[in-house]
Amino acid sequence: MLSFPHLVVLFIIALVIFGPQKLPELARMLGKATAEFRKMTNDFRFALEDEVRELERATRLKEVEAADAKRAAEQPPTPPDGTVTRSAPPETPTTTVDPTAPYADQVPAEFLADHPMTTPPVPEPPAAAPSAATPAAATTPDKKAPDDNAGV
Repeated sequence: MLSFPHLVVLFIIALVIFGPQKLPELARMLGKATAEFRKMTNDFRFALEDEVRELERATRLKEVEAADAKRAAEQPPTPPDGTVTRSAPPETPTTTVDPTAPYADQVPAEFLADHPMTTPPVPEPPAAAPSAATPAAATTPDKKAPDDNAGV
């Protein structure tokens, strides 16, 4: 930016070049040109800001429409007014009941579905008999071999 001494020097040079009669006219024209330039730059800035706001608004509308479409896709369609919706009857749980159990036919199915004793126990497979080829120590894993260092 120009300091005050620089402005004084410029004013004196303009006064010498243009003379005292033309200097006020030149100053007035310079002021009008500066005002016109400011007006044009402000108009351009406002137009640019309006376009940016319009683009942001359009973007927000698209986001809202996409969110509404997503919500509509997630929700089941609502039936028209005056219609009655029917739902499927609830499934009754199928349970296996030991027929030899007393009062098995009188127990409600809801109780039997959660009760641990409603299904018959599964028998364990029989254990394999030890063969004559394997020694007895190999068939009894719970017995330990004698420790030679136990007395030390």
